[in-house]
Amino acid sequence: MPSLKDVELKISAVKKTRQITKAMNMVAASRLRGAQSDMDAFRPYAGKFGEVLGSLAEKAGEEASPLLMPREQVRNVHIVLLTSDRGLCGGFNSNLQNKAKQLWQERKKAGQKISMTCFGKKARGWARKTKLPIADEYIGVVGGHFEFNLAANAGRILIDGFLEGTYDEVHLVYSQFLSMAKQPPTIQQLLPIPPIETEEIGAAAGDEEAPYLAEHICEPSADELLDEMLPRNVFVQIYNALLETSTAEHAARMMAMDNATKACNDMLENLTMIYNKARQAAITGELMDIVGGAEALRG
Repeated sequence: MPSLKDVELKISAVKKTRQITKAMNMVAASRLRGAQSDMDAFRPYAGKFGEVLGSLAEKAGEEASPLLMPREQVRNVHIVLLTSDRGLCGGFNSNLQNKAKQLWQERKKAGQKISMTCFGKKARGWARKTKLPIADEYIGVVGGHFEFNLAANAGRILIDGFLEGTYDEVHLVYSQFLSMAKQPPTIQQLLPIPPIETEEIGAAAGDEEAPYLAEHICEPSADELLDEMLPRNVFVQIYNALLETSTAEHAARMMAMDNATKACNDMLENLTMIYNKARQAAITGELMDIVGGAEALRG
């Protein structure tokens, strides 16, 4: 059985650890509220933007912009991986890395070359470990404060690479925030822009309960608007992925620190029981020595 001093030191260390995990849980909860507020405020804009863009793309057709036309042969695939800069958030980063690894292995079997754009130190570290070429990196972004200009600058570089033929496809790997307990890693094709699904008008589909799809009057023409809106759609998707991943990171860290605090409480209960047993054994031993000494004197 360990000595009382050893158990006291362990109890003190666990209590200090519990204070740290509680503080980190509170910080993550505070940042989560701000990140979730920004994400919820941007979602309606992203949804309406996609609706209008889908209506315009349907009118203009795939040949209206090179950003809509898939390549006949895909040789170079670019992966944009979004992770955090710090750990202590459970399996958040490892899940994103495994998702990117899955995509990388699938494309590698097809004989395609892979390159990376990394958001976060964990993404950069994984790309270096797997020896994938890094075209660009952004550190200190996910989980912090960032503006739309960041997504616009990164998106412009990706669009230029796609138009110049450096990339045949661009895929986005990020964490989608669904709830506090569910943030699944998601793969989204960024370029060429996939067809945007729009539901048919109820009269055309023969279903009176189908939602109404608004008819947009274009001024100037749909082709001219697409030249402006399609690149902005790439910026919107990157910015939305940054907001989703930032919110998911704070939620994952909050849950991880909450679980760590509960584990500390369980350890304290076990250590307190061991401490009480050790103390009782020490008291019993001292009493036996006293009684034994008294009996020896009496004899």
